[in-house]
Amino acid sequence: MRKRILSMACSIAILCTLMMASAINVEAADPAPKKVDGSYLTEEESSTGTTSNSLARGYYLMDGVSTISRAGLTRVYAYASTTANQDVEYIATIVYVEKYLEEEDAWGQVDWWVVEDHNTTFLSTGKVVPVDRGYYYRVRANHLAGDEYPYDESASVTNGILVP
Repeated sequence: MRKRILSMACSIAILCTLMMASAINVEAADPAPKKVDGSYLTEEESSTGTTSNSLARGYYLMDGVSTISRAGLTRVYAYASTTANQDVEYIATIVYVEKYLEEEDAWGQVDWWVVEDHNTTFLSTGKVVPVDRGYYYRVRANHLAGDEYPYDESASVTNGILVP
């Protein structure tokens, strides 16, 4: 009887130890990614952001998209597009490539450009941007469309991707 009780106590102790070890491993293996100014810091190869609030877009502006992807060891490809609901007098996309600055816990500008067109419904732009390795990068874009100033305006932002 004594051997049986001792055997059961050892079995329960081993089972409890295994359960505690697996619970600790689950917590350590799945940390939530850090979020900075609307963007998560990820290790993905690419990220896409869209205009989020349909009410904020306005009468002329339908959609805005921004994308970032790795394009080599020291480059990223930044893309943005703006779509209007109809032909508009003016349509524009302002694109910002930003780098996460850990010491400031903020995004700093690496590059930017503006693309404009007239009497159309769609505008897109893309560019390969040289970057430093070991940092997170994102694309933020402002999308504008309309027939007269002030134009409908909205923004899109990607998550930050790591360039290892």
